[in-house]
Amino acid sequence: MSSLQASSGIIQMGKLENNLSTLKETYQSNLPYPHISIDDFLDPVAAKKAMELFPKVKDAGWIHYVHVNEKKHGLNKMELLPAYIQDVIKQLNSKEFVSYLSKLTGIENLIADEMLEGGGLHQTNRGGFLNMHADFTVHPHKPHWRRRVNLLIYLNENWLPEYRGELELWERDMSKCVKKISPVFNRCVIFNTDEDSFHGVPDPIQCPDDMSRKSIALYYFTEEQGTPVMRSTNYRSRPGDGIKSIFIYLDKKFIAIYTSIKRVFGINDDVASKILNFFNPNKK
Repeated sequence: MSSLQASSGIIQMGKLENNLSTLKETYQSNLPYPHISIDDFLDPVAAKKAMELFPKVKDAGWIHYVHVNEKKHGLNKMELLPAYIQDVIKQLNSKEFVSYLSKLTGIENLIADEMLEGGGLHQTNRGGFLNMHADFTVHPHKPHWRRRVNLLIYLNENWLPEYRGELELWERDMSKCVKKISPVFNRCVIFNTDEDSFHGVPDPIQCPDDMSRKSIALYYFTEEQGTPVMRSTNYRSRPGDGIKSIFIYLDKKFIAIYTSIKRVFGINDDVASKILNFFNPNKK
């Protein structure tokens, strides 16, 4: 049995393959940059199980990204993930599924990141946010890997509009928001990660204290012959942000310095998490 056949109990591959032509056309023509939102992406039972097994922020291994430009939490150590969620991620990183992504996006020879750098599981509690940004362009530990595609699967049952938390996609010149995508249960969002594909969750989430915004986040790369231009996460202010724009810019510069150090010394985000949390004891 192939990996793709095995994934039939997790990923709705039959539906995806049958609708590839339409999905591909939608993806590649969508504005402000290629993207698509697909509901009922995982098998309903698989999505429900993954949501129920989703670790809590206080469990071991979470990296706490708490600074000017974001307030969220990430878990990217496979060995600390529940076995079933590991299976979900392995299927999404399988050669067969990655091949499907290449057909969908039109980007040949995509590569899954088994290190889950910056990805894995994401979770944001009430008051959390992620300012507008374009993602880092090159894998921190693989200098020839250019980042090309993001895949997010939301695991938020009974998510209401008043909770906010929409993923915002902005014009490439950051002039206006073009689309907002609600993080409702079992919705998958896939989009190109170019140098100017600005996205984020800039307004603080307003979900109840006993809820959180949960997602599986995976990134895909291509291996380039030369060394692609390296750039850290490019945070940007929105029109009307006023004096806040200054702090967004300064924090971006700090992140760029940290990213350079990370590349040189091969450190991971655990170090930054510990430093940030020393100055930000309220991890919630």
